[in-house]
Amino acid sequence: MERGIRKVLQDMASSWPSEIVSRCEIGAFTGGALKERYCANLDSAGKGIQGRFRIGRKVCYPVNSVIDFLEKRSEKIEAKEV
Repeated sequence: MERGIRKVLQDMASSWPSEIVSRCEIGAFTGGALKERYCANLDSAGKGIQGRFRIGRKVCYPVNSVIDFLEKRSEKIEAKEV
């Protein structure tokens, strides 16, 4: 994992006001990188964020699990020389 990416993700986690992220807030947490529907689809396919749980009607994820999920799917894109 690229160190710069890890720092960005850790900063996201530390600035979030809770230990959990509800699925409907995943877009706000990730700055739009993930959408609620995408997470729901991944969850139903068994490929979603680990540790999800329900509070009433809301599906929630631990912040650390969201960060782990993002770390596994992130990579730095190198600029191509012209």
